[in-house]
Amino acid sequence: MQKNVTYYRKNNHIECVFYKDSTQSYPMHTHTGHMMLGYITGGIVCVVCGGCARRYHAGEYFWIMLDVPHAIEAVEGATYSMIGVCIAFDALPDQSRQEILRLKQLLLEMPEKVFPIEDMAKRINVSPYHMIRQFRAVCGLTPHQFQIQCRVRKAQRLLEEGKSVVEAAYETGFYDQSHFDRCFHKIVRLTPNEYKGSVY
Repeated sequence: MQKNVTYYRKNNHIECVFYKDSTQSYPMHTHTGHMMLGYITGGIVCVVCGGCARRYHAGEYFWIMLDVPHAIEAVEGATYSMIGVCIAFDALPDQSRQEILRLKQLLLEMPEKVFPIEDMAKRINVSPYHMIRQFRAVCGLTPHQFQIQCRVRKAQRLLEEGKSVVEAAYETGFYDQSHFDRCFHKIVRLTPNEYKGSVY
């Protein structure tokens, strides 16, 4: 079981993630509703953001604002230690983004529901192709990618509350256990069982 990543959530506004001699890498993703501050306590971490990759060494820090696509990578398989602090806050949306943000809110509130692309496009009176482009421009991910991310985040909360892995999978709309395991591991870089064992 993965022992070098620990999650600690004090409330709904602050979550801390502690990495100790970790080699975890995270693919391109976004943080919804919160910014992330990372402080490197050992080793090197590579952060890919805005098409650029930058390495951060021990004693350095970085921050990622909400809805900004980014990836975090271990460097050449070497271990690193880091403190990640996620701080929730409310963004002030532009008038032009209201409709997309309403769709985003629906996915946040009910990620387990099925939202056909065609229906989502009708809500904002554009073609499915343009809806996907607009959603990605505002939220950083396609609607499908964003919904899977929201499902996994909700599953994390359910596991923290003591739900079993099977219950968390079902309640977040994953009817195939292997699909749930793959999506969870792709985003969190731990299996659901490993995550459940790492939460205190």
